[in-house]
Amino acid sequence: PCEGCIERDNVSAGAIMEFLLLGFSELLCLRVLLFLIFLIVHLVTLAGNMMIFVAVVLEPSRPPMFFFLCQLSAIELCYTLVIVPKALLSLVAVDGSTISFLGCAAQMHLFVALGGAECFLLAAMSYDRYVAICHPLHYGAMMSAGLCLRLALMCGLGAFAVALGLTVAVFRLPFCQSHHINHYFCDVPAVLHLACTQSYTPELPLLAACVLLLLLPFLLILASYVCIAVVLVGITSSVERGKAFSTCISHLAVTLLHYGCATFIYIRPKSSYSPARDKMVSLVYTNITPLMYPLIYGLRNKEIRGILRKMLRRKKRAQVN
Repeated sequence: PCEGCIERDNVSAGAIMEFLLLGFSELLCLRVLLFLIFLIVHLVTLAGNMMIFVAVVLEPSRPPMFFFLCQLSAIELCYTLVIVPKALLSLVAVDGSTISFLGCAAQMHLFVALGGAECFLLAAMSYDRYVAICHPLHYGAMMSAGLCLRLALMCGLGAFAVALGLTVAVFRLPFCQSHHINHYFCDVPAVLHLACTQSYTPELPLLAACVLLLLLPFLLILASYVCIAVVLVGITSSVERGKAFSTCISHLAVTLLHYGCATFIYIRPKSSYSPARDKMVSLVYTNITPLMYPLIYGLRNKEIRGILRKMLRRKKRAQVN
């Protein structure tokens, strides 16, 4: 036991404990501007992902990539709803907003689970691109509806299990008396920073989760694109090569955005933790990146643009009638 730690020997002690999310309390003069920016970005993100989700659901003939894209939009919708409302509340409250012990654990678990499910889903989407380019004649048989459904379930359940183990490991630690979280949500590094221990043992569950949720899907994505690159090199026609590669650009852009921020935040030692820097990177990770996904897939994917145009035409005809 360390000096100044909160003792939590039973469930009731943890249930009444609260954390204080400081948010952007050091930027009092910019609170109104940040609130408006957060709110606008949040609403646009919800509208964009909801539009893609509804458009894909209403499309009767959905290829496997559309099925995964629909799941990706659903993850992003839940992702922003878990983080952004509490961030907006922290901007309204001058001294930050409180969150209960169980509420903080639930937010962390959902955040990690949704982020991990997205990593696994990006790996499944890279496999879809691999089959489409490397085995085009067998694409329909290999990427069946049953396989897509099993992959989607494995992505969600696997990420849920890993996130649960990480959350339990983090919240079993003794926390210091000053339970002020210098962040706008219960992020893993920010909560670990409050642990009353100087060893690196509490970081081992985070390291294991990073291996399972970040490194493993990344290696699968890398393997898929190595096979795709080998096939593209063998294509003699530059037009055909460019057409095949263009189907991967959207997925590559989303993968780089997602892994770039996640790697910067989570794969590093506790000693290099910087609250101000982490909050700025998390702003990109939790607000800008979900906003970019509908723009990337909506602008780059001709099929998505076609579905959205058909949906808008149906809406106009309904209004005229």
